[in-house]
Amino acid sequence: VQLVESGGGLVQPGGSLRLSCAASGFTFSSYAMRWYRQAPGKERELVAVISSVGGNTNYADSVKGRFTISRDNAKNTVYLQMNSLKPEDTAVYYCKAQRGLYDYWGQGTQVTVSS
Repeated sequence: VQLVESGGGLVQPGGSLRLSCAASGFTFSSYAMRWYRQAPGKERELVAVISSVGGNTNYADSVKGRFTISRDNAKNTVYLQMNSLKPEDTAVYYCKAQRGLYDYWGQGTQVTVSS
């Protein structure tokens, strides 16, 4: 089982990034997918969730209207489009696959929002 995040980097405030999480080793289309983030000195927080078939999404209040989660089950990939980025969005972003008691985590990708 493997989840590999990519797309992080340094961006100026107001900019955009698109994170990807490529999955392998399990039946991706059967798992809900989640993006979390963890800033230095803070607890990991849930950012966005998408159901297994992509029909339902949910977001943390802090990112509503700015972030969009999506998935492509044919490519075994989940995405997080991040627009209007703020310095407080700086964190390591992780994807997680979850189905019942089973969950898998990626290794994370750093997002830094700074001028």
